[in-house]
Order: sequence, then structure tokens, then C-alpha cells
Amino acid sequence: MAHSHEVEVLLRPAVELYTVAVCALAAIVCIAAPWSLALNPLLGLANATAFLTLGAVRLRQAWVVLRYRRSIRRLPRYVMMSRHVPVSQERQFLGRGFQWDQRHTHRLFQTYRPEFRKYVEPPALYLLARRFEQRLLFSPPPISNLAGLTRWDHPLNPVRPLPPVGGLPRLHGIEPREVDVTLPLNERVGHTLVLGTTRVGKTRLAELLITQDIRRGEVVIIFDPKGDADLLRRTYAEAKRAGREREFYVFHLGWPDFSARYNAIGRFSRISEVATRIAGQLSAEGDSAAFREFAWRFVNIIARALVELGQRPNYALIQRHVINIDALFIEYAQHYFARAEPKAWEAIVQIEGRLNDKTIPRHMLGRDKRVVAIEQYLSQVRIYDPVLDGLRSAVRYDRTYFDKIVASLLPLLEKLTTGKIAQLLAPDYSDLNDPRPIFEWMLRIPPMSAGDSG
Repeated sequence: MAHSHEVEVLLRPAVELYTVAVCALAAIVCIAAPWSLALNPLLGLANATAFLTLGAVRLRQAWVVLRYRRSIRRLPRYVMMSRHVPVSQERQFLGRGFQWDQRHTHRLFQTYRPEFRKYVEPPALYLLARRFEQRLLFSPPPISNLAGLTRWDHPLNPVRPLPPVGGLPRLHGIEPREVDVTLPLNERVGHTLVLGTTRVGKTRLAELLITQDIRRGEVVIIFDPKGDADLLRRTYAEAKRAGREREFYVFHLGWPDFSARYNAIGRFSRISEVATRIAGQLSAEGDSAAFREFAWRFVNIIARALVELGQRPNYALIQRHVINIDALFIEYAQHYFARAEPKAWEAIVQIEGRLNDKTIPRHMLGRDKRVVAIEQYLSQVRIYDPVLDGLRSAVRYDRTYFDKIVASLLPLLEKLTTGKIAQLLAPDYSDLNDPRPIFEWMLRIPPMSAGDSG
């Protein structure tokens, strides 16, 4: 059985225009001088109608070719005011486009063939206009102003430059009939990856999605490592336009005086998350893995003690007790004995009074005498408290060995607690004179947040 396959070639001369011209001429003759064709006026009118109908069909076919050639060469301008962005509670508007199929693959392949190059590449007059503008770029004002004639963005200008929207015209031109593209909101629960080179519209797409989410009243969190100021301004403008500017927060380490404050370890569902968030930044390759695990355990001990003491963990407190674990051990012991064994402190004071350089164990040398006294008291009595036992195991390490193990942890904590950054990452909740807001994910996720991870 024979199958018919339509051969589509749109990158070609619009030969249909010849037929249109002949049909138009024939129609004029049939109406103006029917006698020249041996026709009476009525038959002349009928023939003119037939010629005009055929000419209209061929004109439509020619228009398809001309429009396709133009769209392949010139990227269409697509402009939408922010207030005109459609917002729906069921679908997400993505812009305009089309569903790609085999036809578009064939058309795109044709644009790269040498015989069709003249229909795809800019014409010589267009290139000449661009070179003319470059030559006038560094000319004095009266002459340089002439370049504005060729840059005039109007349909009457045959050499006007392409609109500054990025992208390849051929990718859009292979389907002139684009439609609005939307996505069901329930499909957004999955991840979406947008790939593209510089200046092809990735940020503009992000702005489109952000605008709709803000107006729907949803939580919007933006992580922008590049620190795009235009994106920040657009996000704030949309928040203000939607009446949510009071819910807008910016976290930026580069602008600590204006940034919101964020305690990354102040809220958690499990206390072990504090150690995981800190130790997770350390290297886990090779021999560093063992030090990372020890750092995790050590930070976890400190975090548990702080919570039991009613203190909110932050980087500054963690660093302070990493450097001097003795103070935390003494403070927690006082807290525990005051609640569980009020008379224990008298025995600890007596033990402390009997201590000297000869009676202090070798592995406890360099420790505060009260730390040594508490440790010796705990070795004499049977007390089980997981936090106290953890602190006790930490102070029993040799001081020199202990410092070597936490050496990988201290540089990280110093980076997070140095200068004005410390005010952002370890905020003072009791400072009522600081107007910068504090946001925490577990307490209250801010309805709007723009961030810079740098």
C-alpha cells in the first residue's frame, strides 16, 4: 500500500505570489474588459470571482511562507505588564510556546542547511547598519546621533535591531502559532530544572513564577548566589504591589546593616540537628571523616547542655564552649546538683580544696580545679544524667589532644562569628533597639524571603 507523505518546505521563495498577481490581473480584465475574453459582463464577473478566490487561497499560502521566514529571522517582541500577568489558583502561567513534535525537529534541522542560510541569517543591509552604528559609537555628538536612525525600533525601519530578549529566533520561529502555556499547580510538587546559557531568560522566567506565587499569597523563598539586584527589586516591587511588603525579608551577608537576622541552629525538631548543621560543613574525606564525627558528637553535647540550661543555641555560644568546655561543665553541674542533689556541692568544694598539682590526674592537667573536683565526685557516686555524662567525657580528654581534634571545627565557627556577620547568624533576641527582624523556619516561615547564600 502506498502512503502519501507531505513534504513541507517553508524556507523558500513565496512563488505563490506569482499566481496571486496573475489572478488579480485576470480578475481586473474580467471586470473591466470582459469582451476581450469573449465574455459578457455577467460571466466576466463570475470569472473574476473565481480568479479572486484562487488568488486569495494562494495569497494565504504565500503569507504562511513569508510569516515563517520572518519569524525565523527576527525574534518577536513579547511584552507584558506586571499587572497583566494572569494569576490562577489552579494553574501556573509559564508564558507562550508550543508543543514540540517531529515537524519542529525537521524545521529546525532545515535552518542549519547551507541552501537555506540566506533565509535564516541577517540580511546584508542589517549587518551594514550594525557596522555603521559601531563606527559612529565613538564619534562626536552630532555624528553619533545618526546611529539612532538605524536603531529606531519601529516596523517602518527595515534594519531595526532585534529586541533585547535573548535566545535564538529560529527556536521560536519554527512555530509561528504560539499559545499560552500553563502548568497545573499540583504538578509543582515535583522538582523543576531550568537550563540555559546567559541572557536567554532564566531570571525572567523566575520573576514570572515569583510574581504569581506572591499574588496567590504563597510562601516564596529565593536563594540567589549571584545577588541579582534587579531580581531583588522586582521581588520587592511585587510584594509591595500585592500589599505584602511587611512580610518581605532579605538575608544578605554582604549587607549586614540592612539584612534580616537568622539563627540557623536556634530552632529544630531534634536536638541532634544542631550538630548535624554545623558538622555537615566540615570535610568528610579521608582522615577528616573521623574528626568530623568527633566534632558532631562534641557539638551535640554542647547543644544538649545549652537546651537543658534554657539557652537557645547559636554559633557564638557553640564557639565559646568549644574553646572553653570547662565553663559549660561547671554551669551545668551547678544546675543539675541544685535540682537533684543540693548537698553534693559541699562535697565538691571539699574535694577542690584538697587538689594540687600532684593529686590532679595527668589527663586533667590544665583543667580548672573545680572541673577536676566535679569529675572526681562523679566517679565516687552513681549518678546517671546523659548530658552530664557527655560533658564529663569531653573534659576527661587530654587538653592538648582535645585542642587538636576540634582544630577543624574552630575555623568554621570563627568565620561565622567574626565581625558584623555574627550579629546576623547569632542574633541577640533581647536587644529591643535592633530593628532588623529575626526569622526562623520552625517558628514562623516568613511569607516572603529573598536570600543570598554568598
